[in-house]
Amino acid sequence: MAGLTENLLGMLRPLILLFFLVPGSSVAQNYYYPPGEGSDWETIEGSSLGWNTMLYASLFRFLDDHNSKSFLVLYQGRIAIEWYADDFGPEKWWYWASAGKSLTASLVGIAQQKDWLDINQKTSDILGDGWTRAPADKEALITIRHQLTMTTGLDDRVDDQNCLDPECLNYRADAGTRWFYYNAPYRLLEDVLAKAGGMNINQVTNTLLGNQIGMGGLWLDYVRWGTARDMARFGLFALSEGSWAGKVVLDDPAYFYDMIHSSQSLNPSYGYLWWLNGYDSYILPGFGFSWPGPIIPDAPADLYAALGKDDQKIYVVPSEDLVVVRQGNKAVPEALLALSPFDNELWHLLQAIIGGSTSSRSLDQRSDAIKVYPNPARMDQPVCINNPGPALNGKLVDPSGKVMWTGIVATGQNLYHFPVKHSGLFFLTVNGQGSLPKTSKLFFY
Repeated sequence: MAGLTENLLGMLRPLILLFFLVPGSSVAQNYYYPPGEGSDWETIEGSSLGWNTMLYASLFRFLDDHNSKSFLVLYQGRIAIEWYADDFGPEKWWYWASAGKSLTASLVGIAQQKDWLDINQKTSDILGDGWTRAPADKEALITIRHQLTMTTGLDDRVDDQNCLDPECLNYRADAGTRWFYYNAPYRLLEDVLAKAGGMNINQVTNTLLGNQIGMGGLWLDYVRWGTARDMARFGLFALSEGSWAGKVVLDDPAYFYDMIHSSQSLNPSYGYLWWLNGYDSYILPGFGFSWPGPIIPDAPADLYAALGKDDQKIYVVPSEDLVVVRQGNKAVPEALLALSPFDNELWHLLQAIIGGSTSSRSLDQRSDAIKVYPNPARMDQPVCINNPGPALNGKLVDPSGKVMWTGIVATGQNLYHFPVKHSGLFFLTVNGQGSLPKTSKLFFY
């Protein structure tokens, strides 16, 4: 069945691309682009867009309460909302963390366009044989595309996931057969770009993209730094499908399409180093199993995002012509990579402001589906269960089968406090008379 599905998708892809590549099909003609130099940037009032500006105060309080430093919303390129913490400002730099991965993916696409590399070529063609400790025949399976999709098969069970020395990079599975969020193979993409271009990664970034879109910032020890507006410029470049002010910078529509759509079947919510909303399952960093549903239930289904540790965010929403940026310290007490409960909480509030759509891209996300969020959830916080159907019997069990909670899952959106005493994976099962049980994986931290 999986092979049949992949074959069908392969047959349909040219037709999908045909619609995607029609000039002007999804990039608005009236987008605004700020000048490359200076601080001038046109603004637009939320009230003129029909937004509920009365909720701005709640939004700013929420951002402040969650350790944010900066927050930007662009509508068609113009600044609709711009907020900074008292100790911050538009000129201050902050780290992108893993949000920089999505920038790297764009750089790889432009480098391929310029014939510096081919994403289907072996990584060893550029880094040389022996860049890992994997057997030679297994190392030869790893391509640049596997680095872009987190499917190198290299063993992530190491003390330092940022170690780039060959002795840290061991074989675990054949490339393409296992998805795991592993930083070291990703970081080596910067070395691939530098060697392919014959210059350092900062020169590569400025040459391929930064100079064209006026994006400042710097890579320091494989981590991108810059202002909130630098992140917003990159988000606008992505929203514009690789273009800037009428100039096509990433002139490879097929690569761009693949970058922001499922790059493999193991984790459908991951493209080329971009997180994708609206799909029917996802794997979180640090875990080897899937959760059902989209990554951010309350966000528009076509959202794709550059997400980094401690809640660094660049959200891109083509259907709403939006780019949203957040910088700051971690928004939740526990440090999480990429996704955290903050994402859905923020979008729940943003949707109340902009009145956007949350319809899913996936045919499996039906309106009668039961949704559980946030997931992962904090042990000391309630979990919301949205049950659009009749009341059901509920049961929460741990992996050993021990029952942690039983009760009624009422109709509508309701909060439930589960008596969970330790972090880990649990299973929430709901069913009613004459209905099949439905089970959701729920992780507490």
